[in-house]
Amino acid sequence: MIPAADQTIVFGTIIIALALFIHGRVRYDIVALLALFTVTITGVVGWDAAFLGFANPAVITVAAILVISRGLQNAGLIEMITRGLSRVGDRPTVQVSALTGLVTAFSAFMNNVGALALLMPVSIRRARKSGLSPSTLLLPLAFGSCLGGLITLIGTPPNIIIATYRAQYGGEPFTMFDFTPVGLGVALAGFIFIALIGWRLVPTRPGSASREDMFEVKDYLTEVRATESSKFTGSSIQDIEKVTGADVTIVELIRGESIVPSFYRTVNVRPGDILIVRADSSDLKSFIDHSGFELVENAEVKKESLGSGDVTLMEATVRPDSPVIGRTVQEIDIRQRFGVNLLAVARQGEQLRERLHGIRFKGGDVILLQGTSGTLLEAMKTLGCLPLAERGLKIGTPRRILLAVGIFGISVMIAALGLVPLQIIFPLAAVAMVLMSLVPLREIYESIDWPVIVLLGALIPVGQALDSTGGARLITSSLLVLQSYLSVITLLVILMAATMLVSNIINNAATAVLMAPIGVSLATGLGASTDAFLMAIAIGASTPFLTPIGHQSNTLVMGPGGLRFGDYWRLGLPLSVIVIAVSVPLILHFWPV
Repeated sequence: MIPAADQTIVFGTIIIALALFIHGRVRYDIVALLALFTVTITGVVGWDAAFLGFANPAVITVAAILVISRGLQNAGLIEMITRGLSRVGDRPTVQVSALTGLVTAFSAFMNNVGALALLMPVSIRRARKSGLSPSTLLLPLAFGSCLGGLITLIGTPPNIIIATYRAQYGGEPFTMFDFTPVGLGVALAGFIFIALIGWRLVPTRPGSASREDMFEVKDYLTEVRATESSKFTGSSIQDIEKVTGADVTIVELIRGESIVPSFYRTVNVRPGDILIVRADSSDLKSFIDHSGFELVENAEVKKESLGSGDVTLMEATVRPDSPVIGRTVQEIDIRQRFGVNLLAVARQGEQLRERLHGIRFKGGDVILLQGTSGTLLEAMKTLGCLPLAERGLKIGTPRRILLAVGIFGISVMIAALGLVPLQIIFPLAAVAMVLMSLVPLREIYESIDWPVIVLLGALIPVGQALDSTGGARLITSSLLVLQSYLSVITLLVILMAATMLVSNIINNAATAVLMAPIGVSLATGLGASTDAFLMAIAIGASTPFLTPIGHQSNTLVMGPGGLRFGDYWRLGLPLSVIVIAVSVPLILHFWPV
């Protein structure tokens, strides 16, 4: 007999973990590890079983899919397809249809965040060119990336997790296209709704998010001149910034007709040199008083001058799993580490007016960086940011594209035929892409979303503990009380809606891990097929449309689109209703209860 204390520990651990997921200050992979250590140290999960979650087929399969996605991107396939978007007209319906349709199709076979990242710069450029608010294109784009993941087994981690749970409970795992009859129907219905009606429900934010550029950095840029009597004339740029102590960034040094970027920090300032500094009024006064430099009156610094020569400006958005989240600009010291200037930070489409060095980054923040192309790309990779400007298209050679498509297509075919298990064929395809130089060695581990991998490996034993301690059956028995009043179909709808709700506040992979045992237990208690209930959980876990925190795609578009927390449900609520209304009949048809 299972001790009641074990159930109490598991429920308490899950409730605290949910609270930490919602709070968001501790990253979700750390929360998952804390939950795992709690159930292990208390004896609910044995010592030898603590890390068996990392041996689950779902974990290696998800990692392999991410590497394969990088190979398809590197080959130039996606960029080749998106080239035609430059010829799309300015009508919002056409633009939303084209962009959302593409991201939905891409997300069926590659990581949905990767698909979104590829099309987000295109969407922003189209919005600015057409005079649209970026939110009009970006929110449908994020939701389309989620819908596309429903179509195939590899479209989204919850599908892979649900497939492995089916195998655990005595059946064969779901195969590559088992999700397609239901997922494709739901994706098509959602796409049609978004393209014709849904985009009109997205709030238009007329503020800075819809301008040609959301940053007005010229408001903070000033010219100061070094004179013979200046205290720090003859000192280097880095020494001046250290000694003055004010929140001032020296952006450039102008000497005659030459412009010297401040990345050359050892350059000594001479009399007559003009420094372009970024500071607010109080810091500027402190800087001038301390340094003895003089203010250049009536000087107007144009933003275009900051991108002269080999120096450029780039907007980027902070990923939800970025290592800089919760840290201040001062702690990261971007200038010292990367030779890059941080000029401005925007949140929810509005430029932050507080002192730069004290700003704590959040997922979805948009930052404006100045540097050379090489230093900017290196900084964004390390900081976990995605560029919002269109990069040079990787129009690969036909041979590379055919090679990437061939490797991927053969692996999908083998998986669909059931000849080789998923956890073998997709890692093999990933290795093949590395051997064929489609994925450079340095990008293998960069392409894997490690927080999600850790989350899966840590939470799978917790989800199994929910089942082994009888916790799932306890929840199910409470639902079965309603059996006298509600039909099996109604309980299926309730389960899907509850999964959607949970997925809107915690990671969708975590939702699938926690809800799968409950779905199986409920189906068993009702004497129904577990397939229908597992499919309902897969759909619900992958459609978090009500908040910006339920899915990385939702978070990524928040800053660039100028979106607010309450904007998501305006499109997300009717879309969620459509998902339930379409998916339940399809599930009942293809996977009868």
